[in-house]
Amino acid sequence: MHIHSIQRQVLHQVFTISCVGIGICLSLGSAWAENESQATSVLFADQFERTEKDQGKEQPGNGWGTNSKTRAKGVKQVFLGDGKMHIKRAAVADHGVSVTQDVSFRNASITLRFMVPKNGDLGINIADMNEKSVHAGHICMARIKPASLEIVDLKTGRMKKEIHEKNKAKKLTKADKARIAAKSIVLPLKLKTGIWHGLEILIMDDTMTVKIDARKIGSMASPGIAHETKRRIRLAVNTEAWVDDITISAIE
Repeated sequence: MHIHSIQRQVLHQVFTISCVGIGICLSLGSAWAENESQATSVLFADQFERTEKDQGKEQPGNGWGTNSKTRAKGVKQVFLGDGKMHIKRAAVADHGVSVTQDVSFRNASITLRFMVPKNGDLGINIADMNEKSVHAGHICMARIKPASLEIVDLKTGRMKKEIHEKNKAKKLTKADKARIAAKSIVLPLKLKTGIWHGLEILIMDDTMTVKIDARKIGSMASPGIAHETKRRIRLAVNTEAWVDDITISAIE
């Protein structure tokens, strides 16, 4: 009986060790899976360490495009210098400056450094030029001003084609205006002007989150943000801004 008792104890210990081992493996597997789901891959990066071949012309390089030809009568609005991109709307422009980069993603982290003057602003506009239900491909945007941050779902809000057309025709109803208002949030901000700040925009499924200098300023969830494939990022400036060290990373 004593031998059988020892055998039972040994078997129990082996079984316990096996279970613990399986538990550890499962835990590690979960951790690995979680880390894998958070893995990122860089889709685009630019430190603007270059100069224009002809400083009298707009030559942002590295795949960037602008709307200066169509919206500012060809007047230069984008300038490279000291390893930075300077964006300033021309007096003749009939629209804000749009500096575009084609890059495709669903979920992404967008980081950059920026600086604005007292009257400055910087919008990070996400678009899909293949999406015909909206005006000019607009999907969503974060716009930073010295005193405010706006996060907006453009796809199901003010850039939805029928809403945009009604707005141009000045035929928006109270219901339309209420719907537009529900698709954005405006948060107060006390941003120091004339100095550089770090910006991080995280787009995850239907939620956009904005951090400035590693501090979360705000986030918003809305259906349009979950648009399956974003295909373009626009640096949208109505007045003036400086940008540097931009990185766009996909989040799987």
